[in-house]
Amino acid sequence: MATIVVKQIGSPIRRPAIQRETLKGLGLNKMNRTRELEDTPAVRGMVAKIPHLVTIIEEKK
Repeated sequence: MATIVVKQIGSPIRRPAIQRETLKGLGLNKMNRTRELEDTPAVRGMVAKIPHLVTIIEEKK
């Protein structure tokens, strides 16, 4: 199973509620936290919606 490591690089303060909810959906809530998630189209879509708040730091096969 392929995974990606996502890191939060931006604050959800003063962001629209949908962007805050997307961060929560990815399991992120504080600056510089990382999560290893399955590399699925749903997760990729969530990351693509908030590129100013998160970055992909590693892709594992």
